[in-house]
Amino acid sequence: MKRALLTFLTPPFAVCRYGCAGCCAAPIAVFWLTGIVAIGYGVVGGPTNLMGPSWNTVLLGLGLWGIAAVWAAVTIRAAADKSCERRSSDLCHKILPADDEQDPFEEVRKAR
Repeated sequence: MKRALLTFLTPPFAVCRYGCAGCCAAPIAVFWLTGIVAIGYGVVGGPTNLMGPSWNTVLLGLGLWGIAAVWAAVTIRAAADKSCERRSSDLCHKILPADDEQDPFEEVRKAR
């Protein structure tokens, strides 16, 4: 329950806490923050400076927030498979170094 609530309310923090792909937190945060700004901007009149709320802008903000929440849920579900720890994914093979791979900075230090 806590994971689902955190995923819906604050998607980037949920990805940082429960996901293994840290690179997804930044784009999710961009969608989430843009959604919050769009909701706030829509409530005060939106781009056309209406006297009341601009419902199109509010709906755009809610849509962006929804995209961020769904993206976070997919990322957390993929992390639950532990595919990054088992290294069964091709992407994880490309990102994570092999166990016997040497540190390139160590090679530079030895060359001096």
